Amino acid sequence: MALRTREQYYSSLEKLHPTTYILGEKVANPYEHPLLTHMLAGVARTYEFEHDAEGADLLVTQLESGEKVSRFVKFYQSREDLLAKVRMLRFLTQRIGTCFMRCTGMDAMNSVGIEAYECDQKYGTEYWSRLLNFVDILQADDLTVFSGVTDVKGDRSLRPSQQKDPDLYLHVVSKDSEGITVRGAKIHQTGSLCAHWGIVVPAREMREADKDYAVSFAVPVDAEGVIHVYGRGTLEARALDGCDLGNAEYSKFANIVIFNDVFVPWERVFLYGEYEYAGPMVRNFGNFHRHSHGGCKCGVGDVIIGAAATAAEYNGLANVSHVNNKLAEMLKITEAIYGCSIAASVDSKPTPSGIQTVDPVLSNVSKLFEGKDLHEVIRMMIEIAGGTTTDLPSDKDFANPEIGPLLSKYLMGADGVAVEDRMRIFRFIEKLAFESRDIVSNIHGAGSPETHRMTVLRNADIEKKKKLAQDIAGIRSE
Repeated sequence: MALRTREQYYSSLEKLHPTTYILGEKVANPYEHPLLTHMLAGVARTYEFEHDAEGADLLVTQLESGEKVSRFVKFYQSREDLLAKVRMLRFLTQRIGTCFMRCTGMDAMNSVGIEAYECDQKYGTEYWSRLLNFVDILQADDLTVFSGVTDVKGDRSLRPSQQKDPDLYLHVVSKDSEGITVRGAKIHQTGSLCAHWGIVVPAREMREADKDYAVSFAVPVDAEGVIHVYGRGTLEARALDGCDLGNAEYSKFANIVIFNDVFVPWERVFLYGEYEYAGPMVRNFGNFHRHSHGGCKCGVGDVIIGAAATAAEYNGLANVSHVNNKLAEMLKITEAIYGCSIAASVDSKPTPSGIQTVDPVLSNVSKLFEGKDLHEVIRMMIEIAGGTTTDLPSDKDFANPEIGPLLSKYLMGADGVAVEDRMRIFRFIEKLAFESRDIVSNIHGAGSPETHRMTVLRNADIEKKKKLAQDIAGIRSE
């Protein structure tokens, strides 16, 4: 077993040649592109922390054999594993400030595992043993994995098999003794170009007519027929221009990944045709990934609070009562998000596969807090920071000898605060507040809010709650 270093991660990318399109151009060396380097830096930092005294306690764990592996490529096998996951994700986002693009693969690996095991027990398939062999490969080289979950879906009132174009959900188009060939597309693929492998998960429940769409498998990011198309976001001009202070070293992106008749050998197939396991598989993923958000988005919340408090200080408004009231509200929200994911870990349960599954109500409540109330945290940060976050001159203007000194004169804040530092925090707040991929992820990441509410309702025992109220009210059922 091996724990990669930051340098080894970057070196491993040199061996990959994924088919990539960015801003209308086919890019031969995507890892050198300025729109990707900030994203790669976040993943590289996770490898760095695996060798850091503080980070290793959270990011590195042991197998039963005693060998050390990254937590990102280990099954959740206890409450302690799930608690450690949430704490690890908060630790990382506190230091990176945005997505580090390794948790989706971790959650997919576990969600697939639960159903692969169950399917084997019912049908005598070999999905679980195949997944175990694949995880051994991930652990041996400490690889990064992305998850392919969300299909493009076409007409959303229709089931996969009812679509006018059958490719609007990823499906199997042919099979032989060697494997299957798949066609379709997965959208919102966080970090697909930062990973070595992808794990595909069905996007919804399936019926018998949809059985060709009930498929899960692993594929290298540069497999023949896999096409990554970069998804645009806001604030990209700064990365392309290489300017503007405080826009942070790290960033996030999400691609559309097209599977253009991709061959998958049987040893990498973890579900095919057993349609009754597709729905549980994606629900497992949703619960695990909403649980993950409770760690990572709380860590981002910590950064947002710190940025707001710093801006207040730089504006000369430290310890002003209305600022402190807002900071207290911001803390209340972020800790509620975190607390629900911690509680979902504590109330987790083992499955026959040995994988520990989170409490679905608590993990989804955490995500509902994030989707609605984390925006309040962002709004209050903007209130505290002020309007300067929206229309600062470029750092190229500050470097201009004619206008730069005047800008430094008129953009001074509290006494003793360097103008450059003040501009850096405003630029960073702008990114935290207006980067579209992060803001939309707060709402739709790990599924839509309506899905979260449905999951809460499906798993809450309303009849038991009615009985509690009726008993106290003296109502006796016949």
